[in-house]
Amino acid sequence: MLLTREWHVAVLDKAQTVKNPDAATTRWLREVKAAHRFCLTGTPMENHLGELWSIMSFVMPGYLGDKAAFSRQWRTPIEKRGDKMRAAALAQRAKPFLLRRTKAEVATELPPKSEILETIVLEGPQRDLYDSTRLSMSRKVREAIAERGLAKSHIVVLEALLRMRQACCDPALLKLRDGVERPSAKLERLIEMVSELSSEERKIIVFSQFTSMLDLIRRRFDADGVRYSLLTGDTKDRKTAIEAFQNGAAEVFLVSLKAGGVGLNLTAADTVIIFDPWWNPAVEEQAIDRAYRIGQDKAVFVYRLVAAGTIERRWTS
Repeated sequence: MLLTREWHVAVLDKAQTVKNPDAATTRWLREVKAAHRFCLTGTPMENHLGELWSIMSFVMPGYLGDKAAFSRQWRTPIEKRGDKMRAAALAQRAKPFLLRRTKAEVATELPPKSEILETIVLEGPQRDLYDSTRLSMSRKVREAIAERGLAKSHIVVLEALLRMRQACCDPALLKLRDGVERPSAKLERLIEMVSELSSEERKIIVFSQFTSMLDLIRRRFDADGVRYSLLTGDTKDRKTAIEAFQNGAAEVFLVSLKAGGVGLNLTAADTVIIFDPWWNPAVEEQAIDRAYRIGQDKAVFVYRLVAAGTIERRWTS
């Protein structure tokens, strides 16, 4: 029905949802007939230049060429060969059609935001597990690269990164079932922080990329009588979970990255805890902005829990 009409203006809000040029939604939207087109997004590009092409293909069809030509003329030289001249030329080509405003320009009334790096020292069995995981995965990655080359070893590399990050968060995430008890230094520090911050009547959001980590945190909260809300991709009633936190029924909000990255207004919070660092700083900032946004009238404190002497520390350095 929408495609049969001719519109004067078409506006895509949350336009990052069309960053995949091959998605059905993106293909349908390109067929919309409109004299004027606009895209509004906080993240026009997150992973690669193809996402910029996809958004621009709606706003200005054909302006950056077709997908194959764009990859050949722009993506390959810039992403694979580090061609700075092509990067500057692409920026200049796109610039006339971009209007960018930073949060500092839009929300001048926002209170201050303080960011604190909370370094966690892994000790005993957890440290031993991390080191053994690092060594075993290092061998596995080197063997894969020697056998298949780096280009065909991405899955092995990602697996290595995942397992080391899980060992930093909580050994239980690795599901070893070897009968060895390995406490999590991060989880213990989080429980201490929540107790201290709650005594000061602070409202806390805890973000983790691992829903299984949130399950482990929930068990501790249940045992300690901490009132919390939970939001993951499996949450059926998002509204109730959000309102419980915003209205004060819950003092802590446990949120997974995918479920809480966008579309949430949690200005009741004055404290954000990033339990595990993410590879993309922009996504991390989006998560923090669930609390630090228009309507926030309290100073916001952001704590990043980072395991010392691990891949997490390299990740954030």
